[in-house]
Amino acid sequence: METTEIIAKGQRCLDIEIAALQATRDALGVGFAEVVSILHRTLARGNKLILSGVGKNAHICQKLVGTLNSTGAPSTFLDPVQALHGDLGLCRQGDTVIAFSNSGETAELLRFLPMVQRFDVQTIAVTAKTESSLSQLCDATLAYIADREACPLELAPTASTSAAMAIGDAVAMVLLELNSISREDFAKFHPGGALGRVLSPKVDEIMRPTHRLAALPKTATCKECLAEMSAKSSGCVALMEQDGTLAGIMTDGDIRRYILSHPNFLESPASTVMTSKPITIASGSYAAQALKTFEKHSIDDLIVVDDANRPIGIIDGQDLTKVRVV
Repeated sequence: METTEIIAKGQRCLDIEIAALQATRDALGVGFAEVVSILHRTLARGNKLILSGVGKNAHICQKLVGTLNSTGAPSTFLDPVQALHGDLGLCRQGDTVIAFSNSGETAELLRFLPMVQRFDVQTIAVTAKTESSLSQLCDATLAYIADREACPLELAPTASTSAAMAIGDAVAMVLLELNSISREDFAKFHPGGALGRVLSPKVDEIMRPTHRLAALPKTATCKECLAEMSAKSSGCVALMEQDGTLAGIMTDGDIRRYILSHPNFLESPASTVMTSKPITIASGSYAAQALKTFEKHSIDDLIVVDDANRPIGIIDGQDLTKVRVV
């Protein structure tokens, strides 16, 4: 087989899967909203989501369980065969069971559902066949469209599994927004790996410590502040009261604005230029909180203070950029 033919066959496979995703997207309607609402109410009650399927759908369920758990939606996988041999014990009244079957005629699921429904749970079918036995058994249906598989034999699940996975991801992401999951929450759910390294560190771990912090008494002159900022390669200087607590901050921007109207600014006291009550972050906060503060206030520097409001370090926006690429 020639290289060009191999590439063309790969493109054909992707084209079929893309078509299934596009068709599923275009057909999304009130049924999707109904399913999301059911799941949101389930989670709001403190109940869990139970995903079930066999074959390739079992793998899809397990992946989606991971996605849901990582976004604050407690979920678990239940093998429908093992469920009939004791594993039904994990079901509780008020849970919601989500059953995946492309055909909607998977025998194991059709035997399992009447048994699990005795636990007073809600049931949702995820299928391409809205008139199937599975849909008829369940309280609601989450439908996707996969008119044909990418497999040249029309046998191996390909487009159908992609569509089922994608619509499950769509549900998970809408639930994430409905549950108001923040970056800080994400950090709690992902303490390990690259994501944890980005969001989980405390600001104390990434800040520039005291010896690198440009800091002077608020009685210092603007000239002294400029010298201190240059010495510490900083875009701002922390200005302190006599007791060492933070009085304000003077930034490059403050200086530029002040120069325009005060030609003798170098001899001016820094207290006339500084921003009083600057935005700060407490020692022990997460890096994710610092990132959120930078984004919310559109600032370049963030002073880290202790419990007594004494500056102990500074975070430059570039410090967080370095953490992101770890």
